[in-house]
Amino acid sequence: MIAFVEGQIDALAPDAAVVKVGGVGLLVHCAPGTLAQLTVGQQARLATSLIVREDSLTLYGFADDDERIVFELLQTASGVGPRLAQAMLATHRPDTLRTIFATQDQRALTLVPGIGPKGAQKLLIELKGRLGAPSAVVAQGGSGGPASGSATPGVTPWRGQLLEALTGLGWTARDAEAALADVEPVAAEAEARGETPQLPVLLRAALRSLKR
Repeated sequence: MIAFVEGQIDALAPDAAVVKVGGVGLLVHCAPGTLAQLTVGQQARLATSLIVREDSLTLYGFADDDERIVFELLQTASGVGPRLAQAMLATHRPDTLRTIFATQDQRALTLVPGIGPKGAQKLLIELKGRLGAPSAVVAQGGSGGPASGSATPGVTPWRGQLLEALTGLGWTARDAEAALADVEPVAAEAEARGETPQLPVLLRAALRSLKR
């Protein structure tokens, strides 16, 4: 197993980075959030997971070891391959996923592209307890999850959906992340009114920001 790669970022693509290690360029597939932290020409260290198939060797990269561990644990569920596991991490942070499975939050899980209600229900049962306890629960000595009626902490579903939409339209992960920062006040205003931020509204605002 290749636990991590460290070297100069030689190139960036919408879904991958090329890391130059010992004169060899390694293609590392990453989620948009991870790619946004990388800069061509600068040194970087990525935690990695090597997926071996009969006809391919694919390297997936992550911002830290926790993401890599969760990526691998997610694939212990039937029907979850590396692409779906990466999509789950692109939509929700590792600790948010722990909270989702601990609280059996089906709605939050269906926000991941490719997961419908039936699939979410199956995954919630199969993966419950496998990812470990959320850090907030650990900090409280293992006490229960969020109070009844409260929102799942840390879940910002619009971020993952908007990132996927922008990169799907051809924008780089770095540009998409910058646009997300610009539209956060719009989302915050909606949430302050007790409303769920609407993706079409955020997408229009993001595209206006990118075209400046």
